[in-house]
Amino acid sequence: MTATGFLHPGAMGSTIGATCSGDTYWVSAGRSDASRERADSAGLCDAGSLDELVAACDTIVSVCPPHRAIAVAHSVASAGFGGIYVDANAVSPATTREIGALFDRYVDGGIVGPPVDQAGTTRMYLSGDDAATVARRWTGSLLDVRPIDGGIGAASAVKMLFAGWTKGTSALLLALNAAADAYGVTEALHDEWTISIPELPDRSKRTAAATAPKAWRFEGEMHEIATTLAATDLPAGFHEAAGEVYRRMADFRNADPPPGLDTVIAALRDG
Repeated sequence: MTATGFLHPGAMGSTIGATCSGDTYWVSAGRSDASRERADSAGLCDAGSLDELVAACDTIVSVCPPHRAIAVAHSVASAGFGGIYVDANAVSPATTREIGALFDRYVDGGIVGPPVDQAGTTRMYLSGDDAATVARRWTGSLLDVRPIDGGIGAASAVKMLFAGWTKGTSALLLALNAAADAYGVTEALHDEWTISIPELPDRSKRTAAATAPKAWRFEGEMHEIATTLAATDLPAGFHEAAGEVYRRMADFRNADPPPGLDTVIAALRDG
């Protein structure tokens, strides 16, 4: 039997926990009612406190907003955890190596895709000496877990470069719509897109709705991507700018229903 703890089960982390074999735990202390509902739905047992989670689990998986990843890792290390720590957050290779230095046994992780609800949609890349050991906890599950070579930092690099395209281009598309609005040429630009890149007008609307409620998380992720590129002597400015786009959308956090394109454009222009 294995015992795996999850910190902290948001929309993604709860489904990662739900698909994990063996005993699964979370910590309710200081968490919201929404977190409790997600954890209960995922079948996670409440360890009550971090100290109790550390005592109960041989592996702990962190799935949290990227700007919280280091603090969460420090809290687990300070509690004396001696098992395998898995950071599956959207952080740069440099950040994951900083976190890894806190633990004797460490696995670098990166998740690509939406919260897990069917096979073939979501992959979790793992790297490090214990990657294959950790991956076996999801054997036969809806989550596709892929150990890869390259050591600590490899899994995070895959995540960063994938998100650099998907979320980076989403930010660019929204910024271009906001600039078109500022210049009074939205109709003309959308007409040209309809001719030359016909999917972009509708994609603009879908992108605004899909990213606005989660933009508060994406800002930090963009800065991590910028750090990833800078470490290879490539320009970091693309994703620093994307981070600013998402910062301007942070007030839409968890908006339900999500805002329309015009509302997002107004927020981007207001700064």
